[in-house]
Amino acid sequence: MTSLPDGHGVTTSLVLVRHGETHWNRAGRIQGQTDSALTDIGIRQALAMGAMLAGERFDYLLSSDLGRALRTARLIAPNTGLEVRIEPRFRERGFGIAEGKTYAEIDLEFPEMFSRIRETNPEYAAPGGESRRHFHERISLVMDEYANSHRGKSLLVVTHGGVLAAIYRRVNGLPIASPHKIDIPNAGYNRLVHDGNIWRIQKWGDVNHLLDRTNSEGI
Repeated sequence: MTSLPDGHGVTTSLVLVRHGETHWNRAGRIQGQTDSALTDIGIRQALAMGAMLAGERFDYLLSSDLGRALRTARLIAPNTGLEVRIEPRFRERGFGIAEGKTYAEIDLEFPEMFSRIRETNPEYAAPGGESRRHFHERISLVMDEYANSHRGKSLLVVTHGGVLAAIYRRVNGLPIASPHKIDIPNAGYNRLVHDGNIWRIQKWGDVNHLLDRTNSEGI
């Protein structure tokens, strides 16, 4: 977890939550824009996140249109008093025919897709998928749009690991094609603020709400 001190002149607050654990998360399969249901653990993660967020005030609750994010958002919603608004631009990167494969399979068949261990071509896309550059441009555009159109507002967004990775890279000035490990736990709490000029991270990858609510089966 990374925390930074609060700044001054904040005009937009954005809390980003990755969806709860899914069956494909557990199996190590890439989901992209194909859906996989939340596991029992994923459901408990979403409920724990909702309980923690009950202490915060938000103006809007947004969610990716993909099922795993929507289910998470709807489990969180009762604690916020808000209806879920669907925002398709916060959906995961599309990986085309690679969706459903394990990371080991993808590394063999589509080595240009991920930059976990090597430089990759940001223009590359698996058949039917989305290039890294296009995906990052999509996420940057929606981030800037909300910063400008929702000044003074506090937004809660339920989204995906790839989206969070793109945002983290942009805010920290990391090249989109270079390998970099980014901690993005399921149902983690991530808070950004925009001061009218730039986004900055206040908190990243916080899972204390999950640790505090473990039961006999664990979260």
